[in-house]
Amino acid sequence: MNLFGKKEKTPAQTVIEDVCKIKKSEKVLIIANPETSVIAQNLFTSALDSGAKPTLIYQTKKTSADFAEETVVGAIKSEPDVIFSISEIKLGKDEKAIASPYKAADGKLYDNTFDWLLSEKKSIRAVWTPGLTEDMFNRTVNIDYKLLGERCKKLCEKYENAVSVHVTSPGGTDIVVGLKGRKGMVDDGDFSKPGSGGNIPAGETFISPVVGTCEGTIVFDGSMTFSDGDSILKTPICVKVEKGFVSEVTGEEEAKRLLTDIQQAEKDAVFMENSGKLPKGQGEIYAKNARNIGELGIGLNPAAGITGNMLEDEKAFRTCHFAIGENYDGDAPSLIHFDGVVKEPSIVIKYEDGTEFAVLKNGELQI
Repeated sequence: MNLFGKKEKTPAQTVIEDVCKIKKSEKVLIIANPETSVIAQNLFTSALDSGAKPTLIYQTKKTSADFAEETVVGAIKSEPDVIFSISEIKLGKDEKAIASPYKAADGKLYDNTFDWLLSEKKSIRAVWTPGLTEDMFNRTVNIDYKLLGERCKKLCEKYENAVSVHVTSPGGTDIVVGLKGRKGMVDDGDFSKPGSGGNIPAGETFISPVVGTCEGTIVFDGSMTFSDGDSILKTPICVKVEKGFVSEVTGEEEAKRLLTDIQQAEKDAVFMENSGKLPKGQGEIYAKNARNIGELGIGLNPAAGITGNMLEDEKAFRTCHFAIGENYDGDAPSLIHFDGVVKEPSIVIKYEDGTEFAVLKNGELQI
């Protein structure tokens, strides 16, 4: 059924033609796992049909603790116009860049070639899809991207001059997040310009809290990312946050699982420094940031739901999500970035002049 009055396209055609707007003769690199081969092949064919020059390469699936294959990193370094990371779990970390990060003129460090080319050099545009399935691809891609873009833009504008945001929920979340100086970011499905990129499915705004400012409690009651994958939560996970970092994790088996994963990331960071895989002094920083609150995101894709796959779950309407670990502003590097979904939140932004604006009320979007 055509919902938006446009000529019906396959999801792959929508991504190639409408989301990335790939042009004739552009070089397109598609990185896949055997488990994601159908989607990757469809993107390859659609890119080829558009007149582009696609290349498709495979590696075994990687977790958040694994390194990408050297040949994959080498292909990324070739700086194609567009990169698709169609991953069963993750693309994998960049071993050499972690040991010797790229340094921008302003001193910002990048521990991944992909991020360096996308965010600093802005020589590529990209799509990354950790956990994408054929069912999700078919259900969530053909949406109204104009409307999505408008909502993302309005939400980001609401973050201008914000000093903090207060998030509460029926499940027990009650946390204040510092935002002074931070900028809102979007995953709006427009990846047509160099330096742009995001997920498929698209559909969220997100922002990195100022490191050390979050205070309160987050109760994850939707789904959660763990080191070995995502899950719908059977029981809530209660996370106490003090001075920006997780101080306590309580609940039942899933809470214990999350805490174990955080503690393992702390240990792995120290081990990597001792073994020379992290620069001297960085092990302590990466370990500390395994407890950092790295993201607050709001879901905006009307076709998404909570399925136990975070790639989709974090885009669902009537939800927000927080991430534990690395942030998107580059000042809290970590080995992990674990997203967790909060259902039916109320989100109130506070500004420098003392005024407030409610972005969500009991899950209902207010823009």
